[in-house]
Amino acid sequence: MDIKIPRVEEERLRGELEARTDVDATRMKRYLAMPDLSRTPESPLGEIVARVKALPLFKDFDDIEIPEIVPAAISFDLFDFPLTHPARSASDTYYVDAENILRTHDTVFWYYYLNQPEIKEKIARGESVGALCYGKVYRKDEIDRRHMNIFHQMGGWYLAPESEPLSIEDLKSALSQVVQSVFGEETKFRFNPDTFPYTDPSLEVEVGVTGAAAVAAGSEWIEILGGGMPKASVLEKMGVTGYHGWAFGFGLERLAIIGTEAPDIRLLWSEDERVKKQLKLGQKFVDVSKYPPVVRDISFVVDKSFVPNNYFDLVRDIASNLVEQVTLIDTYENAEKLGLEKVSYAYRITYRSLDRTLTNEEVNTLHAELEVATVKNFGAKIR
Repeated sequence: MDIKIPRVEEERLRGELEARTDVDATRMKRYLAMPDLSRTPESPLGEIVARVKALPLFKDFDDIEIPEIVPAAISFDLFDFPLTHPARSASDTYYVDAENILRTHDTVFWYYYLNQPEIKEKIARGESVGALCYGKVYRKDEIDRRHMNIFHQMGGWYLAPESEPLSIEDLKSALSQVVQSVFGEETKFRFNPDTFPYTDPSLEVEVGVTGAAAVAAGSEWIEILGGGMPKASVLEKMGVTGYHGWAFGFGLERLAIIGTEAPDIRLLWSEDERVKKQLKLGQKFVDVSKYPPVVRDISFVVDKSFVPNNYFDLVRDIASNLVEQVTLIDTYENAEKLGLEKVSYAYRITYRSLDRTLTNEEVNTLHAELEVATVKNFGAKIR
């Protein structure tokens, strides 16, 4: 059954966001308008979703689509995130207002799913239920070839009455099928213990990689999936008792990058047909053309309250997808030279287009804009 949650409250919040002209609102409007690659069939992300949904294990699972703007209380409090968890901070999460955020994890679908009348009826009758959910999530993040602040997740779970035997081994069986559906039956993978706020016990899945993928990751094993048994305390807060189950979630970009050996996460968003036709699972990506990088450094003095993740957002505002990486190369504190409560940051910014060669003049203009914006937005002094 396809379940699409009514978005009356989200539409209201989007309307309020649309009326705003501040920097934060402008960013969030741009992020929300970006396409959902998990629902784009020709994207490797869409291909992963299709492969997972085609597994016989999930043939009776519901497919649920949830809002992209959700209450922070639902996202964090209901899922046992500690009050000190960094995800609650505005330095990690995009707050639409004091109470609502751009969703940071797709596990929030549990709440929406359990509040559907038909699901409540099934649980009242003591029936088992299961669902899959996928789409964009948003987290403030660094800039490099493996990370973006907008990415996609897919999650699933199965709940059954406690009278039905279930264990972590059932989850391992489900995840084994997911891994093999995406990477092939011969794929090497392993399970390791892990910790999540809302499952116990919990585990992660790592796949074995070789060649360029191993070099890029700095390891022959890459974590791709997380899962566990939903905590009874979390289910109880959502109105469900006498049930247990298993659940999992994973980032689609990570699987797509491994499955295509794409060297840069930005390629997954490319509209260049030469790029798109190569982004197929199991097909090694070959560079269409390697455009040269242009490197510029920026150094500035700011208050110690400066938040690097907010600076990465500013870089995205100015240079959009023309920045490949932002690397912190130095921090320096000296009250006598810089002033009390001041700190100096130096970043190395690698500009590189996926489509063309950037000129020095073009990069110089962008970099000058970044310097001006750094002063304006952070009260910085360029060094």
